[in-house]
Amino acid sequence: MTALLHVDNISKRFGGFVALDGIDLEVQPGERLGLIGPNGSGKSTLVNCICGTLRNETGSVRFDGQVIDGLAAHQRTHRGVARSFQLPRPFHSMSLADNLRIPLLYTVRAREGMLHAHSDLGARCDELLDLVGLAAKAKQIPRDLTQVEMRKLELARAMAAEPKLLIADESMAGLSHSEIDDILALLLRLNEQGITVILIEHIMSAVMSFSQRLAVLVSGKKIADGKPEDVVRDEHVVRAYIGQ
Repeated sequence: MTALLHVDNISKRFGGFVALDGIDLEVQPGERLGLIGPNGSGKSTLVNCICGTLRNETGSVRFDGQVIDGLAAHQRTHRGVARSFQLPRPFHSMSLADNLRIPLLYTVRAREGMLHAHSDLGARCDELLDLVGLAAKAKQIPRDLTQVEMRKLELARAMAAEPKLLIADESMAGLSHSEIDDILALLLRLNEQGITVILIEHIMSAVMSFSQRLAVLVSGKKIADGKPEDVVRDEHVVRAYIGQ
């Protein structure tokens, strides 16, 4: 099977600090990958290099069979790479529905001349809100939402780009056990719809429940990659991360 995402020998420096040191990573279509590591390990830097927010000094990124090095972040989004952020960034003065209409319009405009499965933006907006359990709050504004609802809106906004790959960056941080279960169920539903998901998370119970494979970064290097039950028993992983 051809990998959906192929990261080859990615390195990134900030002055004399090595944030990423020769990272190799493959993600298969439809896979659920957990990306873990201590704070400062390079997870966000790797995601930023994949998404185009940062440019790597060495190596390359291929997505869906195409080299995407040099493409801007919005061009990579057009190709099918989307991310959600730990701190949601909605349009605070707009309704939830309008928060989705904007990225939906952006997606349609970027794909002009191509067959679009959801030409009715209103229907697609309703569909996304229903998917994340916020259909009843379509006319409300973000300040009316709870913390977990804000995370769901953030995921819906990412899904408005109609991605092939969703990178969920700490979507469960600070949530209760039941709220974590809600987000896990939502991510699983998205995956069942064919979305490949990379989950970045410190809550190990959630990571183990969700992931089919785990990759571990420590000090800018990948120290483990494999089945979750094998990775969490790896002595280097235990010493560097889980043992903390």
